[in-house]
Amino acid sequence: MHYWKEGFKVKRELMWKWLFFFVGLAVMTFGVSMIVEGKALGVGPWDVLHIALFERIGLSIGTWAIITGVIIVGSTSLLLKEWPKLATCLNMILCGVFIDFFNWLLPNSPSALFDVLYFLGGVIVLGVGCALYISPKLGAGPRDTLMILFSKKFGCSIGNARLAMEAMIAMIGWALGGPIGLGSIIIALFTGYIVQISLPLFERLLKSRLDSEGLANDRSPKNIEHLAKEI
Repeated sequence: MHYWKEGFKVKRELMWKWLFFFVGLAVMTFGVSMIVEGKALGVGPWDVLHIALFERIGLSIGTWAIITGVIIVGSTSLLLKEWPKLATCLNMILCGVFIDFFNWLLPNSPSALFDVLYFLGGVIVLGVGCALYISPKLGAGPRDTLMILFSKKFGCSIGNARLAMEAMIAMIGWALGGPIGLGSIIIALFTGYIVQISLPLFERLLKSRLDSEGLANDRSPKNIEHLAKEI
């Protein structure tokens, strides 16, 4: 009986964490699509590459996000000699699907003013969405996993690893014709600060939600994963 109650609590806890994860991915990719609509100012490093591939080869921006994600996940899995986490695979697929959906949903920018509004709003929404999907700590996305791997491989900080990796990707995308501009620098400089401000708020919100239902939230991710597999 005690184990059944414990299992029920784990299920409820996981439900709330996955809810934060999925909503966060949707919010984050909505921000990406807003930035793409205002791309006259420039886009994020990976989107420079995705847009360049879309314009040169076809398919869609979201499809290229998935393809590059598959390449990254496959490469990092081989290097680490371990299977990717479920959250990483879901991140890889859903981000591409959401990006294409929101690109279809959002009206095209009719003027330079709307470009600016789309872009600035997108940067804020992107940062908030990143913080929301990170807050339950279910696993890093493909590009974040690659960033951590680079950091460990070359013995540098995660910040420097991210800067070097994204600069390289942006240059490749720009060489292929992707849109780089002042906005690309703004994204690189300010997205991290938005995440830094938003993340503690969502962590407290999740903790408050779990506490209000009497759910234990002091388990480690490994213990939660272990219990979830046994239920």
